[in-house]
Amino acid sequence: MSQYYIIDFDSTFTQVEALDELARISLKDRLDKEKIFKQIENLTNAAMEGRMSFAESLEARVRLLQADQVHLRQLVKFLKRKVSESFSRNKEFFAANADKVLIVSGGFKDFIIPVVTEYHIKKENIYANTFTFDSEGNITGYDDTNPLSQEGGKVKLLKELNLDGKIFGIGDGHSDYQLKESGMVDTFYAFTENVERKGVTAKADFVTPSFDEFLYLNKMPRAISYPKNRIKCLVVGDIEEEALVWMRKEGYNIRIRSSIEEKYLEEAGILFCDEQHQPTPEQLAQAGRLKVIGCFGKISNRRIGDTACENGIIIFDDPKHNPRNVEFIPKRVIDFMNEGKTHMSCNFPELQPPRINNAHRLIHIHKNVPGILVQINDIFAKHDINIVGEFLVTNEHIGYVITDVNKGYDQQILTELKKIEETIRFRLLY
Repeated sequence: MSQYYIIDFDSTFTQVEALDELARISLKDRLDKEKIFKQIENLTNAAMEGRMSFAESLEARVRLLQADQVHLRQLVKFLKRKVSESFSRNKEFFAANADKVLIVSGGFKDFIIPVVTEYHIKKENIYANTFTFDSEGNITGYDDTNPLSQEGGKVKLLKELNLDGKIFGIGDGHSDYQLKESGMVDTFYAFTENVERKGVTAKADFVTPSFDEFLYLNKMPRAISYPKNRIKCLVVGDIEEEALVWMRKEGYNIRIRSSIEEKYLEEAGILFCDEQHQPTPEQLAQAGRLKVIGCFGKISNRRIGDTACENGIIIFDDPKHNPRNVEFIPKRVIDFMNEGKTHMSCNFPELQPPRINNAHRLIHIHKNVPGILVQINDIFAKHDINIVGEFLVTNEHIGYVITDVNKGYDQQILTELKKIEETIRFRLLY
């Protein structure tokens, strides 16, 4: 059966509402701009939350814009920098599914086409409104015969398209949910990476905080092996909010507690702590999911570092504890989680591998005994997998191997790598 992906544009494919941003561009010299901005924002939210008809909201917003083609060109440049991060990193999905992805939006082709076609989405698969202009290039209105300018427009459009196959709907607003309500999509995913509308998430089949989560749920190839929203970041002690902003932006599930409790540590993939709230070696030995510790201060004794190392847990600490450098720990942790970099770790050997595009990155952590690298490479050779990059570093406790391999391999390989004797941890990074 064919599969189709109906994806919204504003606050889904991009991080922002484009008409709101066009207003900010076109009205920037108006003395009453903030008042008008607020009016447009309120009209947008009223439509997205189902408190006002979309047609009424659209007409009122366009009337307030006072924009022209020069403003539109400025908007396109802005929107290209505001593509949602999880869509941006999964560009290959759109290339592989170019015939199946449809952008269906109450926005306007004038700014949507230049943005989404850079992601291999076909121009003929972009459905949106169109502006009308006067002879001087000023926006005078829009084509109100287009079904997408009307209430329930997305439903009307999909009825006309009559797609034959399984249809997934992904969006943040009431008009996206209407596709599910009307039976036009089989499954509706409320997309919350940029904005969460409670009235929409309450009715969705699934809530997806990122496009990675959508791909993960549907067992599709994706840029990262495991969605970050599923990784819990336990925060204990006096940690600056600015440091947590970095982790929230990455999409991690933040959990703040007053002390380290075993049940929460056992669920955590990341631990942020200060000098007064460090885990004990005994706690680390039971933290089966923990991958990395970020300590805002100095690790108090070597046993913590050694035990973490023996259990495949990397530690980044900040002995100088510079309060003006709150991004130091988050950046180290993010670089490790995203790229496998161990630079400035206090317990792992140092490695800063370059990112290799169009490859899978595998991390193998093992006891520092001879012959492990040979076994790893024998497995790849047996399955005819081409290694495009490989890095090995060691310390007294562990060997740390990063292998970049060509795409397209049997899942059996991962099982065999995990079963190598003396393996401590194995991760498919991306």
